[in-house]
Amino acid sequence: MAREITKNKDITEGKKRFPNWKMPYIPERKLTKYQWLVQYASKLKLGKYSDIGAFTYINARNGVIIEEGVQIGSHCSIYSYSTIDGEEGKVVLKKNCKIGSHSVVLPGVTIGENSVVGACSLVKDSVPANSVVFGIPAKVMRKT
Repeated sequence: MAREITKNKDITEGKKRFPNWKMPYIPERKLTKYQWLVQYASKLKLGKYSDIGAFTYINARNGVIIEEGVQIGSHCSIYSYSTIDGEEGKVVLKKNCKIGSHSVVLPGVTIGENSVVGACSLVKDSVPANSVVFGIPAKVMRKT
């Protein structure tokens, strides 16, 4: 029971930090008022109380789902399609996960609920729920 309370704490804190949270206007290929940018904006699903840092780029060509309470640091890149190697696949950021600044999430990756990705990480593989990962490439360092 105590673990469940901890897991849901982040959404409660998100509601406190953003009591008047509203879905932002997301223009195609232009900065939002919060200074982040999305390509294929119609294929982005953004959950309540999410927080995306300035200068983050999201390529949602194959779908990007950002669930409730997700926090993404500044200067991150999330790719559902890579022009470098042609990889593609939906990216899912599960409830309450956190992505550290300057991190890159590659196509087809799911970041599990309550997981934390350390700053400056390259996430090539899906991350299990309740994990801490970091590095280039990111590796699971701890499970909570």
